Amino acid sequence: MVGAVMARNMALGARGEDVAVEFLVDAGLEIVERNWRCRYGELDVVATSGDRIVFVEVKTRSGVGYGSPAESVTFAKQRRIRVLAMQWLTDSGRSWSRVRFDVVAVLIGRDGVPSVEHFVDAF
Repeated sequence: MVGAVMARNMALGARGEDVAVEFLVDAGLEIVERNWRCRYGELDVVATSGDRIVFVEVKTRSGVGYGSPAESVTFAKQRRIRVLAMQWLTDSGRSWSRVRFDVVAVLIGRDGVPSVEHFVDAF
């Protein structure tokens, strides 16, 4: 049973990331990388918007019983994303004068239709 729940949550998260990336591209961002991993964790999406590098945390939920998806991006999670972003910047060898951290919250209800909220410069 635990395996089935985990698989369902992973599928929901993957679908949410696909929805978020499509939303971001439609909004004019260029996707540089998805699911970048290092020993400290994973960045969901790295994109550019004009002269900015944008690190995007994607949170997907099927309901709001445990709060909205965006509410799950706690201060500790924000700090971890900043550490990951610094590692990505170091590894990329590129320099960016402007960095932004966004959150994309995806809610996929029982009808299967996703709703998306994009929090620009969320933290």
